[in-house]
Amino acid sequence: MGMAKRSNTLFDGLAGGSREAATPRKRGVGLLEQRDSELSDLAKGNIEDKVQRWVDPARCRMWDRHNRRYDLLTESRCQDLIDGFKSQGRQEFPAIVRRTTDDPNFEYEVICGARRHWVVSWLRENNYPEFQFLVEVRTLTDEQAFRLSDIENRDKEDLSDYERALDYKAALGLYYKNQKEMATRLEVSEAWLSRYLDLASLPLSVVDAFGDLTAIAVKHGRDLKPLLRDRKATALVESRANTLAEEQRIRRENGKPLMPGAAVVAALSERRPRKVTARGEVARYETDSGTAYLTVTRQGRSGLVLRVVPGSGADKATVLAACEKALDEFF
Repeated sequence: MGMAKRSNTLFDGLAGGSREAATPRKRGVGLLEQRDSELSDLAKGNIEDKVQRWVDPARCRMWDRHNRRYDLLTESRCQDLIDGFKSQGRQEFPAIVRRTTDDPNFEYEVICGARRHWVVSWLRENNYPEFQFLVEVRTLTDEQAFRLSDIENRDKEDLSDYERALDYKAALGLYYKNQKEMATRLEVSEAWLSRYLDLASLPLSVVDAFGDLTAIAVKHGRDLKPLLRDRKATALVESRANTLAEEQRIRRENGKPLMPGAAVVAALSERRPRKVTARGEVARYETDSGTAYLTVTRQGRSGLVLRVVPGSGADKATVLAACEKALDEFF
């Protein structure tokens, strides 16, 4: 275990907030008087005494309710932190942990700071054995740990909407009586929370169609929700999703970029192309109302002609997805 460092910080609630070493000394007040005042505030609970430690990351496990998928962390996803740690020569901001009591192999479990833990572990295995993991030890219930983790990660772009949605769905069943109570505790609107819970309820076949769950956003769940309201429509979407999932797998294996989320949604939403033979057309892509928005024509050895039909009502993402599918199929 590394050396502990103790500091008196202003009470900062769950979020961790300020890291001021102590209350600033008032002019004209002696050091001893100031220290007596700080000790009095500490006894009253006005100041919280926090302990930060440098520890071996191998002595820390992830909390099983952590909202970040540790197995999805990679060098590329953590490159910003790797570069920052190398530049500073150490981890600057502590992870939040609590002590374990059920496993002698681990002394702490990480509530907030999975990326920091991953980066320190990676650095130690890649020619930087001197790095240690900076942690701040807290005493937290599971519900408090969930809210603290949510507060820290809610606005971070590197945590995907879908990961957050799964966390909310699990927490609803574990810690709260209903959605209203959960929204109140998280200080968000019920409508906002509902969008995440809807996202977490997407069929697994649809999730697989994206090829990367970190690419699934709240807006994608919102766009797909009307298509998943009845059994017949859901069956059609899932059938398309299975095809897309296979396409994404082939792309990944061949080193090609995955189809972006907007294109996946467009492909799941569109009607299948109608193959025709008249006038040299080989395919016609139509909206749900039957209006063509893209036609594909083969012109002998000259190649293909893709014509976007104006005024069809199809959005740009739908048209681009259809163009890509046409090229894959006919080019």
